[in-house]
Amino acid sequence: MYRYVIRRLLLAFPVLALSSLIVFGLMRVMPGDALIALMGESGNVGDKELGLDRPYHEQYLIWLWQMVSLNPGDSIFTNEPIPVSLKKAIPVTLELATLAMVIGLVIAVPIGVLSATRQDKPADYIGRVVAVSGLSIPDFWLGTLVIWVHWIPPIGYVSIWESPARNLQQFLLPAAVLGFRLSAATMRMTRSTVLETLREDYVRTAWAKGLAGRIVVYKHALKNALIPVVTIIGGQLGVLLAGTVVVEQIFALPGMGRLTVEAILYRDYPVVQTNVMLVAATLVTLNLLVDLTYAWLDPRIRYR
Repeated sequence: MYRYVIRRLLLAFPVLALSSLIVFGLMRVMPGDALIALMGESGNVGDKELGLDRPYHEQYLIWLWQMVSLNPGDSIFTNEPIPVSLKKAIPVTLELATLAMVIGLVIAVPIGVLSATRQDKPADYIGRVVAVSGLSIPDFWLGTLVIWVHWIPPIGYVSIWESPARNLQQFLLPAAVLGFRLSAATMRMTRSTVLETLREDYVRTAWAKGLAGRIVVYKHALKNALIPVVTIIGGQLGVLLAGTVVVEQIFALPGMGRLTVEAILYRDYPVVQTNVMLVAATLVTLNLLVDLTYAWLDPRIRYR
């Protein structure tokens, strides 16, 4: 197990290095530049002040050293230290993503199990319609529809520590929009794997012993059926993080997604590059945790 973890951690370095090259290169080939965007705010700022007069390879190495030393520098648009901006934005995105994940799993797993145990019955058909709807409806369209039809969130972000009720008002529907999309693929996979597991011999033996239906389904079948589901959830985490960009813009939540969009608009290279690398590192870590979860779900799995 330890050798496997160390090997995966070592493989993470080339992945992160390639990610850094891609985001650095993409920011430089985008139309416009940071100086042009900044001229609207201040007319006495030059390339030398921003460090943009250096060759690209020098800019990249300087930024890479800043990332390794955990000092990504300052925003070239607001002059605010990037760690300060992240300290404000990360809790918002984490809260939104966590709540969306909880809502998605609460929807997906019970409906997926119900759909599998009621195969080809009305409950199964309803579950399939919900899953297909979640896969088909884009986040931006659903979020806009929610605001237009039902609800406008309170203006101005309020921390959960300041006012839990007002904070929940702001986050519940945005998280539900993200969670609904997340639940769709998870629901379909849960249904398929539970159906397959229910046909296994050991499950039939449990039925034959006269065990209660809930015990057979949730203790014997569901735990073994969750391995592919965990894989889907791990893959959906990337979709979830990407979805926060759109949802935070729609619902005016000052999280990582909104910070990144604004930084892209103003060609704020350090902020965009730091945010993307932070997301890349998060995804690498989450994928490792997903792999390690397999061993807990199925003790027969061994890593070498």
